[in-house]
Amino acid sequence: MAAPLSLTRFVLKNLQRRPLRTLLTLGGIGMAVGAFVGLVGFSRSFEHQWMQIYSSSGIDIAVIHGTFLNTSLDQSATDKLRKLPVVAAADPVIFNEMDLTPDVNALVYGWPAGAFQLDALQVLSGRRFRDGQAEVMLGDLLAQDLKKNPGDTLEIQGTSFTVTGIYHAASGLEADAVIMPLDQLQQLSSVQGKVSTIDVRLRPAPEGESWDQYMKRAQSEIEGAVPGLRAVPAAQRASDNQFVKLAQASAWGTSTLALLIGILGIANTMMMSVFERTSEIGTLRAMGWRRGKVLALIQLEAAALGIGGGVVGVALGWLVLRLLARLPQTATFVSASIQWQLVVEAMGIALLAGLAAGALPAWRAGSLSPVDALYRE
Repeated sequence: MAAPLSLTRFVLKNLQRRPLRTLLTLGGIGMAVGAFVGLVGFSRSFEHQWMQIYSSSGIDIAVIHGTFLNTSLDQSATDKLRKLPVVAAADPVIFNEMDLTPDVNALVYGWPAGAFQLDALQVLSGRRFRDGQAEVMLGDLLAQDLKKNPGDTLEIQGTSFTVTGIYHAASGLEADAVIMPLDQLQQLSSVQGKVSTIDVRLRPAPEGESWDQYMKRAQSEIEGAVPGLRAVPAAQRASDNQFVKLAQASAWGTSTLALLIGILGIANTMMMSVFERTSEIGTLRAMGWRRGKVLALIQLEAAALGIGGGVVGVALGWLVLRLLARLPQTATFVSASIQWQLVVEAMGIALLAGLAAGALPAWRAGSLSPVDALYRE
């Protein structure tokens, strides 16, 4: 006499009944999860690149006025900040995105020639720029793209600048950028005396005071010294800017739409499965299966589809990230590796998608009485 099928074997048997439909459903949820992994992975890599700018330069706090790209902060506030006991260094910054050629645009940073942020850069050839001079330094990635070397000229918005040096930076956002004297970028942007932010490096925290406590105290002292301005920790600054928010919103919006389509695919598969197995479900009920066990059977099948699609999706997302890491347009922003947190999130979302999609079919299956199910067949 054959051994009775366990719940797990029932699930596998039912999924194998219609292999093509099962594969198509796995493909649908896999594409949705793959979109999540690829797009969210890209946005987080982008945020990480911003964070590297601050961490590599030793920036602890960014003092800003308004939003990320707002260039209305009075440069004279820098002197007030430098006098504070908690401040080791403070330097003003402007950044903007500009067209360098008809095909190439890049971030352009404006720093004073003696800014502490420059110490984090490795000058590969040439020298640093000088204040008051029409000079620029190019990141090595951008210099390679533009085919520029020290001594060459670069025209930006109708003004010719001499390339004085090529540098390497920890962040791709700086390695693919232009750095010029602050006064020159202020003149180009017609914002003399104004800056985007003032980067602050704090002195070491006193003994007995935790870094978090020290950071909060420093923020309070800075905001008290320059009323109307905000002192934002570097980590928050990296994640709370328009570029990162736009990337995150696009990633989550597109992923959510794809996941909804994947959920509908699983729901359709499970509804068809319940409809085709009405007689079988009636027989199981007649054999003593309780409503809860039937519900569990259908939900397990839906969960299995979700998890299977999640595995497919993680693999697809990893391939997408590897592709983006090789494309010249995105290589500087994207890491080909996947963080384990993202994998856990993706598998969790896939499982929840399967359970959500199976809820209605499971309820319908559990609602069938043995007599009605057999009669309908």
